[in-house]
Amino acid sequence: MTTENPLTHLDSKGQARMVDVSAKEHTVREARAMAVIRMLPETLQLIVEGKHKKGDVMATARIAGIMAAKRTPDIIPMCHPLMLTSVKVELMPNLENSSVDITARCKLVGQTGVEMEALMAASAAALTLYDMCKAVDKGMIIDQVQLLEKKGGKSGYWIRKGDEV
Repeated sequence: MTTENPLTHLDSKGQARMVDVSAKEHTVREARAMAVIRMLPETLQLIVEGKHKKGDVMATARIAGIMAAKRTPDIIPMCHPLMLTSVKVELMPNLENSSVDITARCKLVGQTGVEMEALMAASAAALTLYDMCKAVDKGMIIDQVQLLEKKGGKSGYWIRKGDEV
């Protein structure tokens, strides 16, 4: 009885490898991920009112997220370099929870998915907010980094339970 290793980044000897996707079909692929950064209400107010002394914190975080998606294979060792066709990063202040809710969406036509790129975009945007605001609020918390949805490829469509529209 043989069992195939479900961890595709390991060969039969357990050594790390980049998966060969050359035989995979080119399909439209899309992924959506999120992150949340919680902070003091005063910190969020500075951001929302545009009074942070470092400038437009949200615009900088958005750009950082886009750049991170494009550089994912430089950070995550077994990720393929991808020709992304779209990266969108949305940052929504949440006054009720004293947080910024970040959603990243990545898209391409290719042979492998873009889940890691979406996760990197959301994470980098949150980290950038932290970096730019740490002088006024070192207690910020980044959490809920997660894949929300993916489309395309052999495995088709997947959505996190509870996120169905």
